[in-house]
Amino acid sequence: MAPSPQVMPTVNPVRRSAVVVGAGLAGLVAADELARRDLEVTLVGPAGHSGGVLGTVRDGGWLVERSADCFLAARPEGLALVTRLGLEHELMGVEPVARRALVWHAGCTVPAPAGFRLMAPGRLWPLMSSPLLSPLGRTRLLWERFIPARPSRAGDDESLESFAVRRLGREAFERLVQPLSSGIWTADPARLSMAAACPEFLAMERGHGSLWAGERARLGRSAVPEASGARYGQFVTLAGGMETLPRRLAEDLGRRGVRLVAGSAASVVRTTDGRWQVAGDFTGLLTADAVVVTTPASAASRLFAALDAGLAGELAAIEYAGSCIVCLGFARDQVAHPLDAAGVVIPRTAGRQILAVSFSSSKFPGRAPPGCVLMRVFIGGALDPEAMTLSDDALVTRARDEVRALLGARGEPRLTRVERWDHAMPQYHVGHVDRVARIEAAVARHPGLALAGAAYEGVGIPQVIASAQKAASRCTEPATSA
Repeated sequence: MAPSPQVMPTVNPVRRSAVVVGAGLAGLVAADELARRDLEVTLVGPAGHSGGVLGTVRDGGWLVERSADCFLAARPEGLALVTRLGLEHELMGVEPVARRALVWHAGCTVPAPAGFRLMAPGRLWPLMSSPLLSPLGRTRLLWERFIPARPSRAGDDESLESFAVRRLGREAFERLVQPLSSGIWTADPARLSMAAACPEFLAMERGHGSLWAGERARLGRSAVPEASGARYGQFVTLAGGMETLPRRLAEDLGRRGVRLVAGSAASVVRTTDGRWQVAGDFTGLLTADAVVVTTPASAASRLFAALDAGLAGELAAIEYAGSCIVCLGFARDQVAHPLDAAGVVIPRTAGRQILAVSFSSSKFPGRAPPGCVLMRVFIGGALDPEAMTLSDDALVTRARDEVRALLGARGEPRLTRVERWDHAMPQYHVGHVDRVARIEAAVARHPGLALAGAAYEGVGIPQVIASAQKAASRCTEPATSA
């Protein structure tokens, strides 16, 4: 479709201007950074909602997160944004009783060994005494310190499954690494890139010779890890829910004069006079000195189809997986399990129909009415795409059947809610780092253009914030005025 001849100027003769396409967290942060650098900013996004997948639902005394329910405080970007927006008083850490993960094994929930961090063993005795591993599996995991590091070659990559089996053994992978990782990426571990998703563990092998040695060096000889499975003590949320962050940021942008254009961009076209034009399902044509695109890679690919076929092709090659979250609220006496953890993850070899259950009301206060508990059941992912075709009733039935079997939940739940995230999670397949490098090289051919979002260098909230800040910086470099 040819762009409308009507032009909507977005710049005055003095200030430089930028259009940000997409009003998820990445788009909001990019707009914020550009406005702070004194650019005139127009944000293109849906009417009435900003924040993308981040959303919080309040229903009576229930507080339900629609997607992410916390973020890692070990990285600075999330906390810095929270502080700048004056939300630090709302920060809450994971409750001490919930700072561990459970794994479903042999018909019951078993704590992940203390000090075992995704795939890095930090303490000997918890692993040797854990019923999750057989004597042979424990011996094989202990032998990891003697497995030689794989020679590093430029552009080399390996799947998470290949790496974990090579270093820790098949049993440790199937009973620990696979279920713990599925709760983070909902990915196929045979295709998930170590270089993109777990560079820290690759660096341990290459720098220290083994994961045992690398984790020992990280912790120090006398340190004791505080959690099992993940660094739960380093995760935080906001008392009013994660939606508080994008909502406050959107309000701040409005006060500072960032303009919101309701719609979704249909095309991005570079004109011959060095200006960017954005056309879409809104009236007129936006023009600017710079454009930051923060949509999912698949949507970004369509935007650049006419501008740069190579860039569009690389973006289209980033696959996405979907998942469903079924939220269930029960009276506390309806659930036999003590729910004394962050949740339970389910190995694929267990043959069950869900990925994990998060114990929301155990992790954070204020998530359920007094005398009640809230849990979120994760279904689908890259290895179960058919789940996305199920009706809401079928998903609720599946979730209820599973929590009955796993946690002893009985009777009618007091709350049920289904969240569908179809094609929402980018898949970092083997070779993803090289693909992102090619995307960045292609973007560099177009001064004033930048990309941001979860599709490139991390799916966590701090990583998305960092991606947006990097994109805004690129758009304000002197070369972007060419």
